[in-house]
Amino acid sequence: MIKEEIIKRQLSNPKQRKFAFQSMVEMFQERLYHFARKMVLNHEDANDVIQESFLKAWKSLDKFRGESSLYTWLYRIVVNESLSVLEKNKRQFRLLASDAEDYRIEQLKSDPYFCGGELELKLQRAILKLPEKQRLVFNMKYFDEMKYEQMSEILDTSVGALKASYFHAKKKIEEEMLRLM
Repeated sequence: MIKEEIIKRQLSNPKQRKFAFQSMVEMFQERLYHFARKMVLNHEDANDVIQESFLKAWKSLDKFRGESSLYTWLYRIVVNESLSVLEKNKRQFRLLASDAEDYRIEQLKSDPYFCGGELELKLQRAILKLPEKQRLVFNMKYFDEMKYEQMSEILDTSVGALKASYFHAKKKIEEEMLRLM
């Protein structure tokens, strides 16, 4: 937290901005990549999401008011960019929902950076069946262990709605995992 406050201060100083931005990238890049990877599923798309997100962050540094943490601000950018990539891929391939799911699982299987086993593939298949909002909330809560309050700030949604989304997502995943076993 202290380091983040120092980076925030340095970002507002034109002479320290580049160094501070690089420090921010180093501090958050890996965590944000893992979230993006869970959303878009393949390494290349996740890298594109992260690169585009940091580029957008750099271009909009003057608009960052410091009301939220840097991580929350960057996470929001990565969420939006991940959703944009998913939408672009959907349009590009013009796939039906069931075909898109199979296509993305095949992409994940053939990704040289995927190191999960059969159980992980089944979990990812179950997660892919979720509506995007539930999938987003599930990934944030389950994989990133994010608190509902922070999710609420990032997604601009009430804590109650997030809890309901997570509950329904978890229930659907459990049912799908039982079906796949």
